[in-house]
Amino acid sequence: MHNLGQTRSVRRSSHLIHTPDTFIRTQIPGGLKANVIVHASPALGAGFTQYTVEFEAGGSMGTAKGQRFMYVLDGGTVTLECGSDTHTLIKDDYAYIPQDTAHRIHARQAARVAMIEQRYRPVTNTPPPSLLVGREPSIQAQPLMGDSDLLVRSLLPDTMAFDFAVNTMSYEPGASLSMVEVHVMEHGLLMLDGGGIYRLDDEWYRVTAGDFIWMAPYCPQWFGAIGRVPAKYLIYKDWNRHPLD
Repeated sequence: MHNLGQTRSVRRSSHLIHTPDTFIRTQIPGGLKANVIVHASPALGAGFTQYTVEFEAGGSMGTAKGQRFMYVLDGGTVTLECGSDTHTLIKDDYAYIPQDTAHRIHARQAARVAMIEQRYRPVTNTPPPSLLVGREPSIQAQPLMGDSDLLVRSLLPDTMAFDFAVNTMSYEPGASLSMVEVHVMEHGLLMLDGGGIYRLDDEWYRVTAGDFIWMAPYCPQWFGAIGRVPAKYLIYKDWNRHPLD
């Protein structure tokens, strides 16, 4: 049915709400049987790129232009090949692949994978990070500011080697951030489960599973979970670097 021009998608100078009804699929070099939905990129004003890959059975994706983080959202088995190393990933598995690392990603069955890419910013006397593969449910959850209804899982080590962080945040129904945040970090956020209300600048938005949100530096932001099921999202932020870098 035609939506007669209605959508929850919103574009502002400091934020973007990107909802599935407005997704456009494309292809990028190195991809085979892989549709790409680009959510954030330098064309938006973002300092990183985030997209979702919808692999067909037998689909694949080649090496990234920068460092790459991948998170399996759903579907079948995904294989990551880095040189002589092969890693098998299923739903909620993830991998960090350093910049300039030759690799290829294969999907044995149809699968969806979230991808985050960013040029690496080195730090003097700090070796860059190595390949890392993990599983989100196996990460110890930590309550945010002591709130046991709001749990954070840090998927990458908090060391100066990494110049960005990726976390999952899980909210019990009715849980919310304890404050409106305003900070220098930029965010890319993908709603995984449930939904709620996001405040961005002076506006309030209903968000639900499948939505993507981009938040520019210093965008006032707050989230509260609404509904009968927990809300959960995957969130990127640039991290561990001097503001002039």
